[in-house]
Amino acid sequence: MTILVARDGDVTTLTLNRPDKLNAFNAEMHAALRDALDKVATDGSRCLVLTGAGRAFCAGQDLSDRVRKPGDPPPDLGASLEANYNRLIRTLKALEMPVLCAVNGIAAGAGANLALACDIVVAGRSASFVQSFGKVGLIPDSGGTWALPRLVGQARATALMMLGDKVGAEQAQQWGMIWQWVEDDHLAGTIAGMAAHLASMPTRGLALLKQALGQSGGNSLDAQLDLERDLQAQAGRSHDYAEGVRAFVEKRPPRFEGR
Repeated sequence: MTILVARDGDVTTLTLNRPDKLNAFNAEMHAALRDALDKVATDGSRCLVLTGAGRAFCAGQDLSDRVRKPGDPPPDLGASLEANYNRLIRTLKALEMPVLCAVNGIAAGAGANLALACDIVVAGRSASFVQSFGKVGLIPDSGGTWALPRLVGQARATALMMLGDKVGAEQAQQWGMIWQWVEDDHLAGTIAGMAAHLASMPTRGLALLKQALGQSGGNSLDAQLDLERDLQAQAGRSHDYAEGVRAFVEKRPPRFEGR
């Protein structure tokens, strides 16, 4: 199986599982990941963890799938993006739950930008991120040209994309590319604890938070204030908000249900 699915309480973990190919994407893995994400969106999960099997998170596209035979027409990479990577990034951003990424090893090309599309990224010390597109004559995709400048600034993003230099986990944290780096042997435990904590929180409110953050970059202050008003109105009608207020008044831990 190219995608491994594991459920622990309210947390679902999806593992990219082509370790012999550094978890590079082929058509089969794209289809399996789409199916898994469709299920996660509707099965009651309250937190998603995305990681990779073996010594890598994801090396991006498996270029052996793109080798042309003599006489073959050039591939339509735009159509491939729309059917696969663009759909994947939009799905992750739209999931109404926190999405954590545990980066174990190399995250290259689309694999790097897949990680950056997650809500919180934690990397092992040996992890690295590289925008490798320029080395084969392509531009960064999978949302990279949108996400990276917002995370590290235009100057760093431009240099990383043009030069294709690797960024180690410690540097990635210093630059604000990721939330945290940890020792490799602490990665699984750190992610498990964080995911369990987030799944116990008022996840309906976290889903609305994702909407607010997702639109903030393109909104004026007035538009964002209006959006906050509308989303807060929804949050205020949620079961979890009522439970949070009751728990505060009754001086007890809240029991959130994500609704």
